[in-house]
Amino acid sequence: MGRVVSYNEGLFRCDFCGKSEKQVGRLIKGPSSAICDECVALCVQILSEDQAKGQRSEQHELPVPSSIFAYLNRYVVGQEAAKRTLSVAVYNHYKRVRMDRDRALASMSLSAAAIETGGTEAGDIGVSKADRSNALEQVEVDKSNILLLGPTGVGKTYLARSLARMMNVPFVITDATTLTEAGYVGDDVETVLQRLIQAADGDVERAQQGIIYIDEIDKIARKSGQNTSITRDVSGEGVQQALLKIIEGTVANVPLEGSRKQREQESVQLDTRGILFICGGAFVGLEDIIQDRLGLRESGFAAPSRDQELNREQILQQVNADDLEAFGLLPEFVGRLPVVTTLGRLDQDQLRQVLTQPDNALVKQYQRMFLDDGVDLSFTEGALERIAQIAFQAGVGARGLRAIIERTLEGTMFEIPELQGVTGVVVDAEAVDGQRPPRYLLEEQANPMGEFRDQRLASGA
Repeated sequence: MGRVVSYNEGLFRCDFCGKSEKQVGRLIKGPSSAICDECVALCVQILSEDQAKGQRSEQHELPVPSSIFAYLNRYVVGQEAAKRTLSVAVYNHYKRVRMDRDRALASMSLSAAAIETGGTEAGDIGVSKADRSNALEQVEVDKSNILLLGPTGVGKTYLARSLARMMNVPFVITDATTLTEAGYVGDDVETVLQRLIQAADGDVERAQQGIIYIDEIDKIARKSGQNTSITRDVSGEGVQQALLKIIEGTVANVPLEGSRKQREQESVQLDTRGILFICGGAFVGLEDIIQDRLGLRESGFAAPSRDQELNREQILQQVNADDLEAFGLLPEFVGRLPVVTTLGRLDQDQLRQVLTQPDNALVKQYQRMFLDDGVDLSFTEGALERIAQIAFQAGVGARGLRAIIERTLEGTMFEIPELQGVTGVVVDAEAVDGQRPPRYLLEEQANPMGEFRDQRLASGA
């Protein structure tokens, strides 16, 4: 009988996957074992994932409201009352999440102890302080989601983003105007939860402690006000109905990716009780509803004098649930947003501070971009004042500051990458007004005092 010849005899094999040294790129041999490069890469990936999961699961101390307030001060100018309210609300929310987790672990421990001891009988002597404490530990605290009222450009979105950064939790921004009821064209509320899971890199447990900011929430108010519409409002009242459960807290089936048809095949369950929902909107016209309730729009001898009239921010601060319902929000929806705070319009001095004071101030951002090209960017005091004045007069708030700077530096940013010998750019008030371009500073034209002489390098200057 002939002998079967094996060409793999004498070859070393990986002790993990069994592949021979000819089947892999590299085989690392030891005294009594061997491992291939593919298994080494897989081990490195497993260890990295375990290390990242361990770092996320470390129980860090919950920051107190004063620490949250101080952190927000580093990124948002003004809005002291709103930052204080948000600090308390966020602290209470994550404290509630921690209490729910501790209560669940304690219940599991008590159940295991009861099984081992066969149960215990309660005493009839009375209720001690320890018993009352144990009874309170079983109390479930409801969610307190947040509603932000204020015009555009006052820092609503940036406050929510800063909170998520400090708490180190996944964060998602969505626009309420893009949401529709399930079954209609557009994004449904499950899409928002899907994006939160993606922001958490697929970690469902981490996503369950994230923050979702829903902007333009006032745009989904009932279009007919207090009257019931004869047509189905799938992007207004219908969205409010769809948001009710997930904002309050429920276990939702969220498709990982793809269309709704793939929901049953590829979906995960997400508990939204630990997700903090922050809703924001300008609520244009709400102040008229409040004025009517307060009687500030009366005419005749009983009408309040001009000295007693309030500005828009002061009026919005007196908002209540009835006003929001009259605006077009469902009573059930308003009840799930118990924390309401108002952000006022930034004045010119505050807009000036937004340019330079926060850690991520706009001027610092552009200076960082110019520094990458080896150029020092500077703004004169007159330029900063002029930028703030233009934004204030236009009523665009802090969001409009970037557009003004972009318009001022557009030509400069187009030329700088190709220019040689330019070490600095100076922006003054005339450059902001468009009367002349920003000034370029050349290193070889420095005078003996170490100062630079201004010169334009653009063609035709």
